[in-house]
Order: sequence, then structure tokens, then C-alpha cells
Amino acid sequence: MATEDKNRATAAAILPLVGGAANVSSIAHCMTRLRLGLHDRSLVDDEALKAVPAVMGVVEDDTYQIVLGPGTVARVTPEFEQLVEDGRASGTPAPTHTAEELADKGAALKAQRKTKNATPFKLFLRKIANIFVPLIPALIGCGIIAGLNGLLVNLGWLTSVTPALAAMASGFMALIAVFVGYNTAKEFGGTPILGGAVAAIIVFPGVANIDAFGQTLSPGQGGVLGALGAAVLAVYVEKWCRRWVPEALDVLVTPTLTVLISGLVTIFGLMYVAGEVSSAIGTFADWLLSTGGAGAGFLLGGFFLPLVMLGLHQALIPIHTTLIEQQGFTVLLPILAMAGAGQVGAAAAVYLRLPRNESIRKTIRSAMPAGLLGVGEPLIYGVSLPLGRPFVTACVGGAFGGGFVGLFNQLGDSVGSTAIGPSGWALFPLLDGNHGLGSTIAIYAGGLLVGYVAGFVATYFFGFSKALLAEFNVSQEPAASTVAATGPASPSGSGDTQPKEPAGV
Repeated sequence: MATEDKNRATAAAILPLVGGAANVSSIAHCMTRLRLGLHDRSLVDDEALKAVPAVMGVVEDDTYQIVLGPGTVARVTPEFEQLVEDGRASGTPAPTHTAEELADKGAALKAQRKTKNATPFKLFLRKIANIFVPLIPALIGCGIIAGLNGLLVNLGWLTSVTPALAAMASGFMALIAVFVGYNTAKEFGGTPILGGAVAAIIVFPGVANIDAFGQTLSPGQGGVLGALGAAVLAVYVEKWCRRWVPEALDVLVTPTLTVLISGLVTIFGLMYVAGEVSSAIGTFADWLLSTGGAGAGFLLGGFFLPLVMLGLHQALIPIHTTLIEQQGFTVLLPILAMAGAGQVGAAAAVYLRLPRNESIRKTIRSAMPAGLLGVGEPLIYGVSLPLGRPFVTACVGGAFGGGFVGLFNQLGDSVGSTAIGPSGWALFPLLDGNHGLGSTIAIYAGGLLVGYVAGFVATYFFGFSKALLAEFNVSQEPAASTVAATGPASPSGSGDTQPKEPAGV
């Protein structure tokens, strides 16, 4: 009961600071953030929100995002939704402004967001992320069950239970193409169930009786990439039908033509092409790490945080999913997770280098547990990025950790993850590889240790100039999240510090 009261108190503290119930147009949450659509951004009190004890920071992107951390956000969100519903039911009037004020504010916000976020490529990547991110909880749950089942099988324990665990772990992956098709149609403006119906063709066992291009199709051929392409095609066919089919016949003709046309193209084209692309992705990943593992791991681990800052990490989500679908695990995620280890090491060094700045030290103490579990946002936006140099040295730590894991891949010890989403210590239950669980765990743990140490050493000795130390190593009153997400210049000097959702840091 005390926990429920705490979550409700957090929601109650946040609501008036975002303009009240009438100012909230939409509510959603991801693994760490409460995402709000707002009618009027000017009604939000950013500084007061950052001072709420449970709030780790705030981020403005396509939605207004309040960082609460894993677990907490899933519990606070339903309480917040109930408070908003109660507030609307009480008849609280919506905020009113003159037309001129609203026009000016709207134009300014639109220009700002367009400049930072509305490039066609970033918008496309955001759509891709929106398709796959909702699947992550199922990937995590099924991945952990798969790991548990593998452990029991290897030990020869509970042999009567392991078939049931195998079914639980594999059922979702067997039908993941259907979920991808459903989410794709939804994201691209079509009817979700039609996208799912077309994508279901890919996993239907009966496709094994079909001869396309002189080859017999295999159930699942093309995987998630084929499902994505099939559903996008279905959306365009459906929209074309809506324009030309008479309204009286729409309910019969449009779904039929959508499934028929998209299905035929999927069977006699997309499944073959997507299958070849999927195979190429797996082959390339294996080749990359087997031939240049240490160097590839160094680059992947070192450049992942900048990719996150640019929002380009979202392009890796379908690649991870394809590798999991093909091989049972993705070899890329454990390497990319080393970026989070670099962050932890860098934060520890900052803590020691700024003994007088209790504000930053308090932020590090509160954010470090989340960082160890792979939630990198509080340390990125609350510590390393605002300081500048420590962000770069954190990348150095990630590079050395990635190089360590990549080296063992090059030597024949593949280290992978059966799901995407978690990293840090939270990735241990999802680890898998080709040389036994003990070896896989040892290599991943070694990579984390190397990342911690390299990030610490690089930051302690090279993360601060004399001017930076003089500016920040001063006594300050502690204030929760005063450094987080305040929009300082980025290390690159571009000034673009619009945070993006990290994945696996």
C-alpha cells in the first residue's frame, strides 16, 4: 500500500507541473520515460519537475518525456492516467490564450522541432523504432525463459518441465512477424489487423507447398524484414483502394484486395528478397566479428553513444531482431552494451574529481544503480554530456570494453543476447553463446570490467581541463537533477543536445 501511495504521490506531484489534466493530450510510457502529449508546452515548469524526488530528468522530443527509470515508470503511469481522467471528469477548463499567443508559440515550437528532429531519415528511423520497441517486453520475457530452459536442459533438471518452457520461449518468436506486420500497418497509417494478416503469410506452414522462382518457400523466410515490407505494401494498397472503391463496397472490396495483392507480392517477391537480405545480415555480422572482432568491437562500443545522441541507433533494432530470429541471439548487443560500462566508469571518475560539487555527486549517487543495470539516460544527460569531455572519455571506455568482447568473438567465443532492451548487469539473464553459459558470462563480465576501468582512467586523467575543474569543483547546494537535460553545448560543439532514447546503454 505504501508503494502505491508513493507512486500516486509522484503522479500527483507531476500533473500540476505539466499544466494540469486539461493540458495533457496523450499519455504513454517506454522502459524509462513517461511520454506526454501536451496542448501548450509553455505551461510546463521544467525546473520544478526536475526537483520532484522520483524524476531523473526531462526530455523534449516529439513528446514531452519525464525520466522516471525502469519499474517506476510502469507504476506511476497508470496512477497519472487516473489523475488525468479524474481531472477531466471534474470539468477543469482547458488553458486559453489569445490566437496571436498560440500562433507565436506554435510557430516557435514547430520551427525548433523541425530543425532538430524532422529530417526524413530521422522520422523514418523513429517509425521503425515505434514498430519494434513495443515488442521488447515480450522479447525480454521469452529470452529469460529461453535462458532458464537452456540451463535446465544442460543440467538435466526438471526434464518434464523443459518442453513447456521451450514452448513459452519459442511461441512469440515463431509469430513475431505477425506482430511486426500489425505494428507496421498501425505506424504507417493503415489498418493494423490487415498488416498482421499479410505478415502472417510469411510464417504460415503452407507456404512450403509454394514454388517461387524455382525454389520452394520456407515458413518464416524473410522474417521480420519481410513482414515489415509486406505490411508497408498493404498500407499503400489499402490507401489506394480507399480512394477508388465506392463507399458502399469498401467494407468488402478493400480488405480483400489489400490481402490479395499484398499477399501475392509477398509470396512471389518479398519473401525471397527479404530472405536474401536477412541471410546477408547474419553472414555479415558473423564475418565482421570473426575476422575483425577486436577492431569492430572497439568501433561499435566507442561510437554507440554518439549514435544514440543522433538517434541513429534505432536503425539497429531490426538488425538485432533479425539476428535473434536467425541465430537465437544477437552478437551486437553485448558489444554495444559496453558503452554503458564506459558511462559508469566515467561517472565514478567525475565523482572523485569533483569532491566539492555535492550537486553533481548527488546526481551520480542516485543515477549509478540505474547505470549499472544498463539505464544510461541519467548518467548521460545528468553527468557526462553536460560536462563535455567526460562524454568523450566515456566513449573511450565503451570502445575498450567493446574491443574486449569483440576479441573473443574473433577467437571463436560468440557472446550474444537472446533479447534487446536491457544491458549492463540486467543483460546477464539474457546471455547466450556458442561455448557454454559459463564462458559467455565470464567474457561479458570481463568486458564490463574493462569498460568500467577504461572509462574511469580516461576520465580521471583526461576528462577535465583546468578550466573545467575550476568551474565545477566548487561547493554547491544539492539540487535534484539540476544538471540533467538543461541543454548545454554538446562535446561536438554543435549545440544540438536534444536527447534521444538510448537502447542498450
